[in-house]
Amino acid sequence: MFFDIGPLELIAIVVLAVLLFGPDKLPKLIQDATGFIRKVREFSDSAKQDIRDELGPEFKDFEFEDLKPKNFVRKHVLEKDEYGLKELAELREGFDLKKEMTDVTDAVRESTAPRSAAAAAAGSSVNLSKEPTASSAGRPDMFTKSADASRREPPPFDADAT
Repeated sequence: MFFDIGPLELIAIVVLAVLLFGPDKLPKLIQDATGFIRKVREFSDSAKQDIRDELGPEFKDFEFEDLKPKNFVRKHVLEKDEYGLKELAELREGFDLKKEMTDVTDAVRESTAPRSAAAAAAGSSVNLSKEPTASSAGRPDMFTKSADASRREPPPFDADAT
């Protein structure tokens, strides 16, 4: 229907209006509301006509709906297509980001796999595994918390600084 109100909601509104205002006052209320809406429409139409008259004959085909950004872009940019935006939209629709990303990750995995095998064959000391090696036994592990971290004191609190 209108304003995204379904038939059940409309019936509920009518029943609620009858209960609130009563059947004897409801026709007068509806008549007053329609009269108010009619006057507002007349006022806005006369204001639009006054603006068109003041703008002059150059703007006789001027429509106020064109002032909405979506309509303005559609009318002045997309219909003329001076900038090739339709081709850009077609290009954008043809681009599949998920497929492109999987292609890139597959290419990276393929390019790094032979290097790591060649590096291992050459005896490189770079180890990317999580297991500690004998050469790293003397170095601290940067990715795990040490036991000293729990014994540290919190930094001093400065009440004037806060």
